[in-house]
Amino acid sequence: MERILVSACLMGQRVRYDGAAKTSGDALLATWRDEGRLVPFCPEVEGGLPVPRPAAEIEGGAGGAAVLAGAARVLTADGTDVTPAFLAGAQSALAVARSFGARVAILKEGSPSCGSLTIYDGTFRGSRLPGAGVTTALLELHGISVFTEDHIADAAVRLRELC
Repeated sequence: MERILVSACLMGQRVRYDGAAKTSGDALLATWRDEGRLVPFCPEVEGGLPVPRPAAEIEGGAGGAAVLAGAARVLTADGTDVTPAFLAGAQSALAVARSFGARVAILKEGSPSCGSLTIYDGTFRGSRLPGAGVTTALLELHGISVFTEDHIADAAVRLRELC
């Protein structure tokens, strides 16, 4: 059985920066949960950040790959550098995915950790840019396919390809 790494907030866990969840009502995700295929994970919490916590964005909207390369940082609105926690969380996510043999992840879009299509631009004004978060960039670098909560059907296609 192919396991799937999934953002804990999508599974109803109150781990987001604002202390909330973003529970997904997707039927396919519910089926996979019932089958025991899902591995819920929050890289920001696992990286040592509290709940709630200040919102963070990647400076300049540079993207997760730039953070991994040391060319950009993850900052809160007051300029606090939380990059080490984001890097630690990404490494933990990769370790957990590997330990379960997960080759697919469904992660929360827009997050500086989990975004896979867009991230916030670093200005804290609500503007997004194309890009990936730190965890997504690391997982993809290691061959794990990442999908958003709005592309679960695409994740199902990828799972079928892997079997």
